[in-house]
Amino acid sequence: MQHASSQSVRRDRAVESFQTAADCIGKIEKGHALFAVTRGQFSMIDAIMACLAQTGPAHISIWTWTTAEHDVKAVQRLFHESSILGATLMIDAVARNKKSRILEQWIGQFGKESIKYVRNHAKISTIHNDKFQILLRGSMNLNFNPQFEQFDLTEGGEDFKLVKQIESELPVLCKYADGSTIYAASKVDAEFSSEQMSMFKGMRRWRK
Repeated sequence: MQHASSQSVRRDRAVESFQTAADCIGKIEKGHALFAVTRGQFSMIDAIMACLAQTGPAHISIWTWTTAEHDVKAVQRLFHESSILGATLMIDAVARNKKSRILEQWIGQFGKESIKYVRNHAKISTIHNDKFQILLRGSMNLNFNPQFEQFDLTEGGEDFKLVKQIESELPVLCKYADGSTIYAASKVDAEFSSEQMSMFKGMRRWRK
C-alpha cells in the first residue's frame, strides 16, 4: 500500500512546547502542519479536545495500546456535549483482558462496531468533518505522562488518507477472537513467512 509522500514544506511549524495543547497547536488551517517536542505537558486526549474546539462537531478515531477509565469518560463527555459525532477505537487485543469493563463502557456509548481489536502500539488519532481532515500522531499516550514526547499534526494530505484507508479495512472482531485471527486481521505477518513468524510463538511481549 503506497501513497505519494507530501512535500517537506508542508511542515510550516516546528516548536519546542512548554504550553497547553491548544497553545502548542495554534490555529488550524487547511494544509496545516506542525511538529512539536514537549515535556509531556499534554496528552493525546488533550490534543483531540484542542482540535475539536476549532473544528466543531467531528468524527474521531483513536489508536492506542491501552486505555483508562478517565480516557473513556473524557470521550463520552465530548459526545454528550455534541463535540463528537462518533468514535472508533483501534486498541491492542491485550486490553480485552485487562480493560474489559472499560471497553464495555465504550461499546455501550458508541456501539459494537466502534472497537477494532488489533496488534497495536501506534499512537494516532483522526478528527474529521466536512471542513477538516486532521491527523494526530506522537509518542504520547492518551493519559498525562510528564516526560519527553513528540507530536505531529497535519491537516489533509496522503497521510490522513492512508490511516483512514487502513481503518476501513480492519474488520470488527468479537472480544473472544483468537490470536491468529487478530494477527491475520492486523496483517502483522504480511512481510514474513510462516516459518519466520513461528520462532516468536510463545514469547512474551514487552510491557511498559
